[in-house]
Amino acid sequence: MKPTVSRTFTTTASPEAVYDYLADFTNAEEWDPGTVSCARVSGDGGVGTVYRNVSSFLGRTTEITYTTVEAERPTRIHLTGHNEQFDGHDVMGVRASGTGSEVTYTAEFAFKGAARFAVPVVAAYLPVLAKKTVDELRTHLDRLA
Repeated sequence: MKPTVSRTFTTTASPEAVYDYLADFTNAEEWDPGTVSCARVSGDGGVGTVYRNVSSFLGRTTEITYTTVEAERPTRIHLTGHNEQFDGHDVMGVRASGTGSEVTYTAEFAFKGAARFAVPVVAAYLPVLAKKTVDELRTHLDRLA
């Protein structure tokens, strides 16, 4: 089982502004409640860009290497995250909606080794985390308008 969460919401920011903000994954420090720090290791923000993300999840801190694998301005960003116990996909879709944008954020998690036993706990916590993430993300995106 791969816990997955997907949320769609609107913002007053334009698709281009949303894309530019989300494509710079270092901004996750502002909007992702689980991100402690995020630094660009290499790349220019496009495909192949690598980030070092330190996350705290359910009281545990871990380092995850994220790589941008798709970057289609202004409509789609796809990052993969990996470490010894985790593989993840973060996909962000953006489209025009009225004078702003509609954003769909989908996160998929896969756990390896002993971490796979945490899947039921992670799956139960994801709706809470998703609400916090959307609230923070909308707040920061609306400030771009």
